[in-house]
Amino acid sequence: MSAECVIGVDLGGTKVLAGVLDGELNVHNRVYRSVHGLPQGELIEVIVAAVEEVRAAADAEISAVGFGIPCLIDQRTGVATMAVNLPIRDMPFRDVMAERLGLPVHVDNDANMAALAEFRAGAAVGVTDAVVLTIGTGIGGGLILNGRLYRGAIGSGAELGHMVIEVDGPRCQGNCPNHGCLEVLASGTALAREGTRIAGERSDSLLGRALADGRTVNGALVTELAHDGDQAAIDTLALIGRNLGVGIANYLNIFNPDVVVIGGGVIAAGELLMAPAREEAARRALPTMRDHGRIVVASFGPEAGMVGAGALALDELGKTRPEGSVS
Repeated sequence: MSAECVIGVDLGGTKVLAGVLDGELNVHNRVYRSVHGLPQGELIEVIVAAVEEVRAAADAEISAVGFGIPCLIDQRTGVATMAVNLPIRDMPFRDVMAERLGLPVHVDNDANMAALAEFRAGAAVGVTDAVVLTIGTGIGGGLILNGRLYRGAIGSGAELGHMVIEVDGPRCQGNCPNHGCLEVLASGTALAREGTRIAGERSDSLLGRALADGRTVNGALVTELAHDGDQAAIDTLALIGRNLGVGIANYLNIFNPDVVVIGGGVIAAGELLMAPAREEAARRALPTMRDHGRIVVASFGPEAGMVGAGALALDELGKTRPEGSVS
C-alpha cells in the first residue's frame, strides 16, 4: 500500500460505504453501515463511526477524506443544501466532518463521484463526453463534458434524475417538489412500486404468489424472479427499462455524449433492463446522437461513489492526474 492514502466515502439513501484508497485507486479496507430511516444527528454519528473504523484498520497514513453524498452541494461553501432521500438540509457538511475527523475533507454529489470513477478507471475511460446515471433508491447523475466533471454554477448541477419525462406523472419521491421525474419512474423505488402493482394484477405469476405469501416486492425480488423466467417480473423490468430509455434519449439529444454509463443496484437486472432501455432510446433519440452514443453498464458497480470520492480527495492532494485530464 502507498505510504499515504485517503478514505473515500459513499453515502446513499440507505447505506454508507467507506474505504481506504491508495494513489492508484486500489481499495484496501471497507466498512459498510445501514443508515436507512436515521434522523440527521444519528446519520452523522454513523458516518463518523464508519470513517473512524476504516481509518483504524488502515496500515498507512490517512491524508484526507472524500465524500460523495446524495445532496445538492454548494461548492463555494461545502454546504449540503438539500437531499431528496436523506434528512440533510443547509448543513455545512464539509466543515462538520473536518472538525469531527480532524482531517481535510472534500465533498461532492455522490453521482458526480461515480462519474469521476468511471471516467478515471471505468466505462468512460478515454472519452471526452459522458453521461453517468446511478440507479438505486433514486437516480443520480454525473456529467463529463469536454473532458471535465461538470458541476454547474455553484456545484449543484447534473441532477439528471429530476428531468421530467411524464408531465402528469406521479409526484416525485422524497423532498423533490416535481411530478413525473425520471427518478420516480425508473429508479429502484419505481421498480418496487410497479412490481407490487403488477403482482396484484397477475396473481397467478410467481411475482403475484410472492406478494400473496406476504413477501416484500422490492427490486431484488423482481430481478430474481425475472431471471427465473417469470413473465410478470420480466414485464416489470421492461416497463422500468422503457422509462429509463426515454430519459437516455433526452440525454443523448442534449449532450451528444460518447457514452451513457448506467450504474447502481438496479443494473443487477442486466439485459432484462438494459435491452428495453436501449430500444426505447434508439426509437426516440435523434439519429446522429443515437448512432454515436453507446449505452453501457458501469464498471465499478456499488463501489463507484466510494472510488470517485477517493479520487476527489487524491486530486486535492495532487496525488493523481489533474481533474479533467483524459486517460
